[in-house]
Amino acid sequence: MTVLKRFRSESKMQFYATAQKLRRDIMTLLLKDFGVRSKVRQLDIETRRMTTDDRNAFLAIAERYGITAAEAEFPAWLIDFERQSLADLARRLVLSVTAANSIYPTAFADAELRRKHQDNAIATCYQLYQEIDFAAHILPVDLTKYTPLCDSVEYEIALLKGWRKSDNKSYRELQNAV
Repeated sequence: MTVLKRFRSESKMQFYATAQKLRRDIMTLLLKDFGVRSKVRQLDIETRRMTTDDRNAFLAIAERYGITAAEAEFPAWLIDFERQSLADLARRLVLSVTAANSIYPTAFADAELRRKHQDNAIATCYQLYQEIDFAAHILPVDLTKYTPLCDSVEYEIALLKGWRKSDNKSYRELQNAV
């Protein structure tokens, strides 16, 4: 018999599925250059600092080729830097979750290693949140585009903390067995 979706409980592996989805969402954002749109500027604004001869020559060339506006881009180095930072953090999150989930603790050392990977995943989420927040405030984009991503990171943090908390009983048992 099936259970209605609204009555279903969360999967025990929801932390893993959310980490994977978060990584995909971040990569989609990065493929779109954070949603940064180039600005179009009129040519007369771009030629203000030119000498009169250079300005006339520039405008003549632009007129000959039908150029009426110039596109101003946001610094590519900043977009590349933030893209690399977020991609690394998203990858590290999934790797930490996978590493922690691959350990079935039967000894206290295993439990400590699993806890370490869980802590690393949580720390990575906080770092990810900070990088997203920085990119949202420094890049000229609509902040509402980043809100679902930040909500996903907060949800993942809650799931990871719940997972870590559920391990506490076995963690204490293994600690006392030493």
